[in-house]
Amino acid sequence: MTILLIDDDEDDRKLFLEATAEYDKTVNYVAAADAMEALQYLNDTGNVLPDFIFLDLKMPGLTGEQCLIEIKRNPRLASIPVMIYTTSRDEKESARLKGLGAAHFMSKPVWPDDVYYMVSFVLGEKWT
Repeated sequence: MTILLIDDDEDDRKLFLEATAEYDKTVNYVAAADAMEALQYLNDTGNVLPDFIFLDLKMPGLTGEQCLIEIKRNPRLASIPVMIYTTSRDEKESARLKGLGAAHFMSKPVWPDDVYYMVSFVLGEKWT
């Protein structure tokens, strides 16, 4: 299983990696520091496509929303579940992003145990 995390915050990426490794050491973790880096990775046919994408919304340059639109526009990538992973708690924004193809909207946890729980929830569910 492969997870792609797209997040400009280095500390959040590190925390996510640690929680993922604690949940299951066999999970392949790929991180991108921004949406452009992520799209380059996803569009490189030599790379393994992730089973899940965790996408931060608020990033410099190409936003998470724009990245989501690009992912869902590409037939090769469209079926990958995208989890919006953000500090926002806006319900209208959540509904709008789900309308654009996001599988789930979740607020970024700040404690390692909460990140672990979030990862275990996502990896334990059946996403279609």
